Amino acid sequence: MPIITLTTDWNKNDYYIGSVKGAIYSLCSEVTVVDITHQIKPFNIFQAAFILKNCYTNYPKGTIHIIGVKSDYSENHKHMIVQAEDQFFISTDNGIFSLLFEEKPIQTYIIETQQATSFPELDVFAQVACKIINGEPLESISTKTNSQIRRVNLQATKEESVIIGSIVYIDSFQNAITNISFDLFKQVGNGRPFKIYIQSNRNVITRINKTYQETNPGELLAIFNSINLLEIAISEGNAAELLGLDTNSTVRINFK
Repeated sequence: MPIITLTTDWNKNDYYIGSVKGAIYSLCSEVTVVDITHQIKPFNIFQAAFILKNCYTNYPKGTIHIIGVKSDYSENHKHMIVQAEDQFFISTDNGIFSLLFEEKPIQTYIIETQQATSFPELDVFAQVACKIINGEPLESISTKTNSQIRRVNLQATKEESVIIGSIVYIDSFQNAITNISFDLFKQVGNGRPFKIYIQSNRNVITRINKTYQETNPGELLAIFNSINLLEIAISEGNAAELLGLDTNSTVRINFK
């Protein structure tokens, strides 16, 4: 059964989710609609890209992802379809596609029926998703293009014995995920002892956990998570809240 996912910055108590789901089921009833999240911070395409980037590869070929974040249409921000890794992504060309795929090969299409609407997820995206589900070729509903708005994810920097990274996401447990990858850590560290400084010299970690439970409750810890990014947490606690961390807070690793 085909799958359509929804990623938005809506409040779950609003009528928007119900309206879009109703339209989808009316137009293509033989589908499954999956809510990835409706808790994106308003207009935050970086957060939306981070979440979708780290889960879409688990969906089967042919899945269609509707992204309803900063989705208003204008001449400079047109509605688009992106085909990547045998899946489809429908949103507005606001930079989110470059954040999602970075250097991965993609095919981009401008949706033909452009219209200024206050609810493009209902009036445009749901319609296009169901046309794809119902077998209409992309060429009949869109025009191929090689241009898109580009934005760049914040990257960790490295020196011979130092990595400086940033927190890019805070999850529902208040764990702080950084942009420091395991590969970068291994490359620069080369097995050397290290100290991880979180935001200031007062918060220091000198080991990497394999699991959260290796550390006593209330203690600070670092772990490389399921997407191989360095994560700062407090065992059974709220690291971001207690340490005053937010996205763009600095994490520095010094190697001896």
